[in-house]
Parts: sequence; structure tokens; C-alpha cells
Amino acid sequence: MFKKLLASVGVGAAKVDTQLEKDHFVPGEEVHGKVVIQGGDVEQSIDAIHIFLMTEAIREVDDRKVREKVDLQKYSITNQLSIQAGETKELPFSIKLPYHAPASLGKLPIWFETGVDIPMALDPEDRDPITITPHPYIEKVLNALENNLGFHLRKVEMEASKRFGYVQEFEFTPGGEYRSYLDELEVIFFLQENHVDVMLEVDRRARGLGGLFAEALEIDESRAKVKLTSQELNGPLDAVARKLKQAIDQYKK
Repeated sequence: MFKKLLASVGVGAAKVDTQLEKDHFVPGEEVHGKVVIQGGDVEQSIDAIHIFLMTEAIREVDDRKVREKVDLQKYSITNQLSIQAGETKELPFSIKLPYHAPASLGKLPIWFETGVDIPMALDPEDRDPITITPHPYIEKVLNALENNLGFHLRKVEMEASKRFGYVQEFEFTPGGEYRSYLDELEVIFFLQENHVDVMLEVDRRARGLGGLFAEALEIDESRAKVKLTSQELNGPLDAVARKLKQAIDQYKK
């Protein structure tokens, strides 16, 4: 009885360890691994085991920026089972990273967190950091913006959005022909299996009284959406750059 009481507060309780086959991924990729459960000093019942894809995002609260943990995806590994004292169980799994998984850019932490629901006890947790590289489709757009259109990537942040939930925002400073009339370009990607929607937010420089008036009222930002299909993204970089340029150039005037 005393051992059960200790286990309920985490002393001598079951432990969990998620082991991944690798720790570098791209959005949409299959993740393979196993959850290893090591029994503690007493038998324990487990209601469920879940793996969560986690990151951190910035949210504005009362004109302050606060950082919060974000649950991007929840995966169910198993339902009820029992683990005997000292017993070891291994649960293989295969899960798929969502296409909206952010890239590990700008020191953004991304990890899998394994939670075990044990009745009347503290739930053991396990945290496994991973690295997610940008999807090739997103890499293509970034290359077009930087190498073909002269933009310079300044900052990448994960932010809370009232409209979209949580988004990874890419902030560019303009170069070349855009330096004279753009303050910045903000880009958000909505990736799907066969296409990517590129949301562009153009912040124009103030031009004359009308421009200053718009800037004072914070209405000088304009949005455009560009849809790029897998066929276009697997084609020439110049063609992708031209389509992005057409969308940005409509705000030149």
C-alpha cells in the first residue's frame, strides 16, 4: 500500500522513454519509433499514451510579447494497458508529421512530448527534441525571394494568429528594385501535399501625404495570396519568381 502511495506521487512509478529512429525531418514525413515503458515498484494501469508535437509561439498580451507552449498535433499510441512492477514494454509506432509543422529556424524549439495517463498518479512525461527542415516547396519559394527578387530574410518567428491559429512568419527586408518603395515583406506558407499557398503581406513606404496618412492609420499593409502547384514548384526557379513578382508588383503604385 505504501509503495502504491509513493508511486501515485511519482516515487517508484513507471517511466516512459520515446525512442525515435532519427531526429531530422521535413513536414509530411513519416516518423518511426517506439515508446518504452519501464514498470516501477508496483503494478500500474495506464489509460492512454499520447505523443504531442510541440513548439513555442509568441502571443501579444496587453502590448507585451509572451512565449507559450503550443500543441501542434496529438497522436494516440495506445489505450488501456497494465505494466507490472519491473516489467518493460515496447510499443512501436509510425506517425506522420503534419504539413503545417514549422521549420527549425530562428532558434525555434520543436519536440515530441510523450504523455502517459495513469489513474490516481502523476503522469510521467518524456521530451524528445527534433529538427524540422523546410519542405522543398517552401525552400523553392525562399530561394526565389532571396536569389531572384533580392529580398533578405531578417527574422523567422512562430506567432499566434486570430485568423490562422499559429503560423510561422518569415520577415524579409527589400533589396534591389524593391528597396525604394517597400519597408518589409512578411510571408506565411500554407503547405499541402500538392501545392503551397503563399500569403504575402506588403508593407509599403510612405509616399507623399496619402502615404503618410495611411501609415499613421496603420493601413499601409497589403495582402496577396499566391498559389503554387507542385508542377510549378518542381519546375524552373525563374517561373516561381515571376509569379511571386507579379503579386508583389501590384502594390508598387
